[in-house]
Amino acid sequence: MPGFECHGHTVLDGVYWKAALERHRSGPDMAWVRSVLSAYRDANITYFRDGGDNLGVSEAARELAGEYGVRLVTPCFAIHKRGCYGKMVGLAWDTLTDYRALIRELKRRRADFVKIMISGIISYETFGLVFGGGPEPEEIRELIRIAHGEGFAVMAHGNTPQAVLPALEAGVDSVEHGFFLDEECLSAMAETGAVWVPTHSTAAVLKGQPGYDRQVTEQIVISQGDSIRRAAELGVTIGCGSDAGAHLLPHGPATGIEYCVLERLLGERTNEILDKGCREIEKRFVYPV
Repeated sequence: MPGFECHGHTVLDGVYWKAALERHRSGPDMAWVRSVLSAYRDANITYFRDGGDNLGVSEAARELAGEYGVRLVTPCFAIHKRGCYGKMVGLAWDTLTDYRALIRELKRRRADFVKIMISGIISYETFGLVFGGGPEPEEIRELIRIAHGEGFAVMAHGNTPQAVLPALEAGVDSVEHGFFLDEECLSAMAETGAVWVPTHSTAAVLKGQPGYDRQVTEQIVISQGDSIRRAAELGVTIGCGSDAGAHLLPHGPATGIEYCVLERLLGERTNEILDKGCREIEKRFVYPV
């Protein structure tokens, strides 16, 4: 198993997101932060790319991570269009002037990269449905252009070709989740060199769980698996990230779960593919000097 967790959230606990966020309302719970870093140390994970939060938790973790032999990088907070998905871990923009102000704030806080929310989240009741909204294609391109202009790499939370393809056209550095992608998107990822972190385990662990439609969940798992296999055939750079902290994905074990899911899809080339992808992420996602 690689010593990399390329997508997770220190602020979340793998159980219930609302209660997890409440833990930090008065400031980062440092005992919790240390327990997460201990989990990564014990799992021999030395690199953790946090997806950020709006409570200062990932920044607190970054300050302590070296004590645990972990290199933690973070966007500090995600950025979402007001009224669209992302409020849970992000701050909102209404206009591009607002967005530029948030980028300046990230520079002040020495964010390692920018994370933008370009779509909502997938439904487990209707296959192919994504709800929560996101920016328009031209807005997506401009958000990435502005961030790149300030020297930041860009991580994009996105699902469906309608959101992901404009991001790829704009040179996004990584695509997170990426459910329901088509051949055009996968080919564009291969051509542009964007890293895909498919977080397949977020769906895989939900099969058979109460409250999730069994047939729809199975369809999602199969669809994402087929896309990952095809991406590997096309030469897409793939990273291992579990979305650790999401439901049923506790910090530490979640990375192993994602690795095992990917291993079943990628076979004997798993280590070669994931090592390349994880090291590419490690190289790109650093504070712009």
